[in-house]
Amino acid sequence: MSTVEDLKQLEKEVKKTKRLANEQASVLHDLIEDKLPEAYLELMPIAQATYEACEAWAAANKKLQAAQAALA
Repeated sequence: MSTVEDLKQLEKEVKKTKRLANEQASVLHDLIEDKLPEAYLELMPIAQATYEACEAWAAANKKLQAAQAALA
């Protein structure tokens, strides 16, 4: 069972993972805007890292939503 304290921790995790996903998306954006096509070899690793950061946010957000529903 989730507590209010658990919810606060999950909210903090969602904010953190969202910030990290946004930072990684910014790195990808900068690569696309400023370095392609010359730096095309950097594209896949950066895209993968962006995908993984977004996946981490989605997982954290899903946990938060489930905890919120359990307390409702």
